[in-house]
Amino acid sequence: MAHDAAEASILELEPEQQAREVWRRLTPERWPVSPKDLPAGSALVGGSIRDALIGRQRRAPDLDLVVPEGALKLTQRLARDYGGACVVLDEARDMARLVLGGWTLDLARRDGDDLETDLGRRDFRLNAIALVLGDAPMLLDPTDGIADLRCSRLQAVQEQNLIDDPLRLLRALRLIAELPLTIEAETRVMLHRHRHRLPLAAPERIQAELTRLVESPGAALALQELKALDLLAPWQELPAPGFGGVLAGADPETTASCLTTQERDQALPLLRLTTCLSDEGLQALRFSRRQQQRCARLRQWLHRDDGKAFGSLPEAERLTLHRTLEDDLPALILTLPLPEREEWLQRWRNDEDPLFHPRPPVDGRTLQESLSIPQGPRLGELLQHLSLERAFGRLHHREEALEAARLWLSGRCG
Repeated sequence: MAHDAAEASILELEPEQQAREVWRRLTPERWPVSPKDLPAGSALVGGSIRDALIGRQRRAPDLDLVVPEGALKLTQRLARDYGGACVVLDEARDMARLVLGGWTLDLARRDGDDLETDLGRRDFRLNAIALVLGDAPMLLDPTDGIADLRCSRLQAVQEQNLIDDPLRLLRALRLIAELPLTIEAETRVMLHRHRHRLPLAAPERIQAELTRLVESPGAALALQELKALDLLAPWQELPAPGFGGVLAGADPETTASCLTTQERDQALPLLRLTTCLSDEGLQALRFSRRQQQRCARLRQWLHRDDGKAFGSLPEAERLTLHRTLEDDLPALILTLPLPEREEWLQRWRNDEDPLFHPRPPVDGRTLQESLSIPQGPRLGELLQHLSLERAFGRLHHREEALEAARLWLSGRCG
């Protein structure tokens, strides 16, 4: 894992110094609740500790807290005292969430007789590190997760933990998408061995992990691993679609450099989801209706790629492509060969381009008032005709459009 000198050095410090530096990086003075309001024996665990150790902490990190007992009651009390919201995550396991001022704090009752037992039941060693709160915060690392951070390794705590919560199989791939990690060999065998258990996890949880994965900087490698491990087979088309590989002669992960950051952040996650899940898979995993529709539209045109940048499409179908895929067109552009990719991108960035942003040259109200056309299907067909004529450069201004409309109507009526 790449660190600058300051970030790397914390992993080489003595435990007491590491604990002090992690505490400093977590800026507890900014937390929405005071650590003093937490009971003795409370500990911060999981991702926030890992991220602080590698200098990746966020301004308002999600905080996962383990308390000796009474997590739900404590969360309810903190919500009352600080004016936040308490969300029950798992009443039987005594887990709740405090949402307060843009922060999220998850509180859980310790699993086992002591904190080391709790950490031993977690997913991966680099997530099984705790910071025990108190006057002198102390790091607890019973599985040697800090050693894994030093060598950028993802290693399961134990195989049974992956079986107990199958979502952890997918979380491994999400972690290597977010962080430059290599999956330890035996852990990789475990992921493949238990791949059939992933559908036992709640669809919403799988969806959340996949959403984070496809938005992460290392998504391309993680998707290749997903394919090799066959984790997503229950939600894929047969034969399985590509995972961000070569589509129409272009590698989208490489060609994405032609996009701005904003364009890339919109296009790549959409393309990755579309090429790793089927329409039925997206529905089964409870993706939003809008996301399902975006993927379905993109998939439709990916399947229709003629290898000629859609040059063989009739004009009306080319217009349909740009109308239905207008906002998400960069995801398709990434799959085109270089000359067409540059041309399409330049034209898409021009809001006035009549084909890439198709609009009729006059609106329906103008046609109704100028030509006495009633509202109805015929008006819609006329608007479509005028849009097509404008898109391919045969209409340029209002009067031309009205004259073309008269000719079209005379043809229709004759």
